[in-house]
Amino acid sequence: MATNLAIDDRLLATAVRLGGHRTKRATVNEALEEYIKRRQRLAAIKAFGTVELDPRHDYKRARKTR
Repeated sequence: MATNLAIDDRLLATAVRLGGHRTKRATVNEALEEYIKRRQRLAAIKAFGTVELDPRHDYKRARKTR
């Protein structure tokens, strides 16, 4: 999908240099992947403590049935 973006040239040049990428496209793709992974981790951290656990659940038996 072709997209035109107005990206700060200084930021992009720094990212290309730090990432060691040969192209701007590779740099932006990796940056987006890192952004998505970070947001997913933050969402997982936010979910800690919100799941109700059943004390009767036998996790050892569940492992054996796989």
